[in-house]
Amino acid sequence: MNDAEDKAEKVDSLLGTPNLAGALESEQFRRFLDQVPIAIAVADMSGEERVVYANPEFERLSGWLAADLVDKPWSIFDAPGQANTEPRILGVAIADASDFIGTYRIERANQAAAHVDAYSNIIQDDSGRPAYRLTALVDVTAHTHGDREELAQKLREKDTLLLEVQHRVKNNLQMITALMRIEARNAQGKMDTAPFDRLAGRIDAIQILYSLLSDQGADEVIDLGVYLSRVASAVLQAHAGEGIRLDLKVDVYPVSVNVAMPTGLVVNELLTNALKHAFVGRSAGTITLHSLTDEDGCRITVADDGVGLPEGVVWPKRGKLGSAIVQSLRENAKASLEIDSPPEGGLRVTIVFKRSNAT
Repeated sequence: MNDAEDKAEKVDSLLGTPNLAGALESEQFRRFLDQVPIAIAVADMSGEERVVYANPEFERLSGWLAADLVDKPWSIFDAPGQANTEPRILGVAIADASDFIGTYRIERANQAAAHVDAYSNIIQDDSGRPAYRLTALVDVTAHTHGDREELAQKLREKDTLLLEVQHRVKNNLQMITALMRIEARNAQGKMDTAPFDRLAGRIDAIQILYSLLSDQGADEVIDLGVYLSRVASAVLQAHAGEGIRLDLKVDVYPVSVNVAMPTGLVVNELLTNALKHAFVGRSAGTITLHSLTDEDGCRITVADDGVGLPEGVVWPKRGKLGSAIVQSLRENAKASLEIDSPPEGGLRVTIVFKRSNAT
């Protein structure tokens, strides 16, 4: 097991076993899944396994309408595996396997065929019985064109972009599953929209990282300055009012994927909290995001000039996902965090990690 898989497993273990099966029965939760930028379909496993939900992205990528999939078995998907690596058709593989399944070619009416990576995860109920199967498809069509013999050779050598993308998407989906579980548990049956709003922001942060990885090929290093800038832009676009100003300063700083992901999630969490809570009753304010480097390493500052933390409130709160993400950052980058909320208002969080621990 590599570092990224180990961290995902630790997060999953830390989160416990919340009632995601119950959450999937909520129309509000399904409406949230409609917005997730990954093709997702869900089957009910309580009896004979049948599809009960598919989001719009799954419709687009598979070429099937959700209405035509409901109450159908997975075997309806007869797409063949690619390069003879997976002899079973897609539907059979989904029903038999878990985790990453393989790469498949899907023929679609009135549009070009799609090549997809397929993933299958079983969701258990509170008693540990299989309740739902969640299937995700990731479009890798752009990575299947060109010289197929050359691609096959590179695949055998485990040194191709396709293999790297498969591996990273797998780890990202593990993190997304963990995020879904903690938010479903926190909702406690109320299904308030706010938790899923926060979840959407976290998924955005992971998607931005995935995009950067895809853009630069098989390189394991991410420019932290570029990544945090894009995270900040996404958060402000989703939540900022007209009077909120961002003071952004970033330096070039190469870090590993395992450092970039928790850093981006922590920064996303802090920026989202500031935009939602720091400026209540005010029409203007300033949020600071600095990621500056020197010969020793990197210092990240996220601050606001808002009302500060209420008396008796701490961040991150124990038992919440933010605390798990902060702990992941401490472990992956050996980072130190300093949190300051003075009586006169505002919140400042400083993250420091040394250059030797960044990659």
